[in-house]
Amino acid sequence: MSTNTVHLDKKMVELKTVNEDLRNERMKCTFNQEELTNFIDGGAENTDRKRKIANFFFSDPRFKDEVPVEYLSHQEHYEQSVRKACIFYEKIREWEEISNCTILDIYDLIWTSGIDTAILKQSIPFAVHTTMFLPSLIGQGNQEQKEEWVGRALEYKILGTYAQTELGHGTFIRGLETTCTYDPDNEEFILNSPTLTSYKWWAGGLGQSCNYAIVLAQLYTQGIHRGIHPFIVQLRDSETWMPMPGIKIGEIGSKMGMNSVNNGYLALNNVRVPRMHMLMKNSKVHKDGTYEKSPHEKLTYGTMVLVRVLIVKCLVTSYLMKSATIAIRYSAIRRQSELKPGEREPQILDYQTQQYKLFPVIATCLVYNCAAKWLWDKYSAVTSQLDLGDLDQLPELHAMACCLKAVGTADASVSVTSCRLACGGHGYMNSSNLPNIYSLSTATETYEGENTVLLLQTARFLVKSYESVQLGNFMSASETLSYLKKYNSLKRSSWTTTLDCMSSAFFQVAGSKIDDCYFTIKRLTDSGMAQEDAWNQTSIKLIQASEAHCRAVVISFYLKTLEMNHFSPELMTVLIQLGELICAQWILNRLGDFLQYSNLKPNDVASIQSLLEDCLRRIRPNAVGLVDSFDIQDKILDSTLGCYDGNVYERLLSEADKSPLNKEPVNRSFELYLKPFLNSKM
Repeated sequence: MSTNTVHLDKKMVELKTVNEDLRNERMKCTFNQEELTNFIDGGAENTDRKRKIANFFFSDPRFKDEVPVEYLSHQEHYEQSVRKACIFYEKIREWEEISNCTILDIYDLIWTSGIDTAILKQSIPFAVHTTMFLPSLIGQGNQEQKEEWVGRALEYKILGTYAQTELGHGTFIRGLETTCTYDPDNEEFILNSPTLTSYKWWAGGLGQSCNYAIVLAQLYTQGIHRGIHPFIVQLRDSETWMPMPGIKIGEIGSKMGMNSVNNGYLALNNVRVPRMHMLMKNSKVHKDGTYEKSPHEKLTYGTMVLVRVLIVKCLVTSYLMKSATIAIRYSAIRRQSELKPGEREPQILDYQTQQYKLFPVIATCLVYNCAAKWLWDKYSAVTSQLDLGDLDQLPELHAMACCLKAVGTADASVSVTSCRLACGGHGYMNSSNLPNIYSLSTATETYEGENTVLLLQTARFLVKSYESVQLGNFMSASETLSYLKKYNSLKRSSWTTTLDCMSSAFFQVAGSKIDDCYFTIKRLTDSGMAQEDAWNQTSIKLIQASEAHCRAVVISFYLKTLEMNHFSPELMTVLIQLGELICAQWILNRLGDFLQYSNLKPNDVASIQSLLEDCLRRIRPNAVGLVDSFDIQDKILDSTLGCYDGNVYERLLSEADKSPLNKEPVNRSFELYLKPFLNSKM
């Protein structure tokens, strides 16, 4: 029997105990949910693998929490997370042995499905070992270094982190203060943290969990400053875990969320490492101190590009899908107020305002899923080209990774908040899992590049590309900027609320905003202003242009997906409705831009509002079916409000009873404080 059949049979059994309203909602669904699930997962085989690996992990009783993490102390939470993380990685090795999956496929399945944050709710203490330390060794080490380090890292003989950000410097990597001076007499590098602001800060697992780090530092050799380079540094003794000589290390403290990640600080005092501890695939330092510069300096930052790609691919859509599933299912169960006097309280999902909060989140899930697939394919293609020395498409990859990370994570945080608010007071409870999902999603807005800075990095690529097109070099326009050749001509057509017309309007806005930025900067520099000052004076327009470009490209990826895939007519109808909905919402959210720069006229605005309202009405019967298609198991969803059977109120009470304060009818604080206070004379 296939796992698909088992999955469907399980759902049939569950239907016997499913909340009546939720059961009725599922009967309304007009399309094959498995078809959409397979598309989201990248094929039926991937869906099958995802379900199998989820069952493998969740069948292990060692992952069960007797006490929810919310009731643990900071130290208890960390210690429990380390225990579970060790089991988690053991299970990964077991699965690698019994399945046909590669280790990269396993991590992909785990991250995209959310198995990791289901087992360790506030993330894994040494996740950076997998996401940054290991990729840096593979991507930036020479052959000798890879043979020395990669095997040990893959087998978890060492645990590593990535120490780049400092107390005083984050996104501005060239401003990092940590120094590394080469000593040719001993063939060693000497690392130092010369100031308080040079302390490494934020690295995941750095506090207590890791014994190695890739440290980014300013290299000095032969008395010359050579810029930022990566170095492998041992932080702790492998047997005792005590800090190595010259290493000052600790955890940075409690945060808004992700408190099991064990983010740390690091100061180095004359720490010596062998010459071959500098990763030398690109730049090199020879025994005598001679420096061989990389022909492609920016490849040093390749790990950050990978992580931004992974954020879009694995986290943005995961957080969106989880929050949408929770809020939609709860909204189908929750009945409140009187829509019509004397009638039964309606499902809150029947209120148009509730639909307006939630249905665009479903659409956002799917458009970013398509964008993430494009970005991952682009990253894979460019990485292969880099190995052959071809860097032509690297700037486009970097620009798209920056803006998709920035706009996608911002949209995810707004959407998770919308879902939490749509669940009323119950959504504020930790047992809903929405507060935790929000803390995880909003963290992505800052780490691996603060979003405003990333949008400005994209803007540099946009302005440079626009200038090239202005000079007549049309061949230089990359795939995602090909619209720069024709966006003005698109404005001549009349407005309709078709997907093609609305998609065209997004490109008109993006192209016009880039045009405005370019000529604003040119006007300022022509008047005598320094280029840097002109850029700063235009920075608000620049980030808006980057966002407009991102949204235009995301919509185009979605439309191309609809064109290229042979969806059933029933599913295609729903996907078109979702595309129309997100286009209408994004246009109305930036109405001034579309009136100013596209072929939209004031008289056309009413048609967009009507389209949005019509989409909400048409999507309503399929709302639960759509989030069911996200195929998120209850153990991954980890929510009292979003459970598949809809028995919300029973679960809320059950979770409430887990509070330590409910273990005894009278807490000792009554005798210690309340009773004396109540009996005292005021």
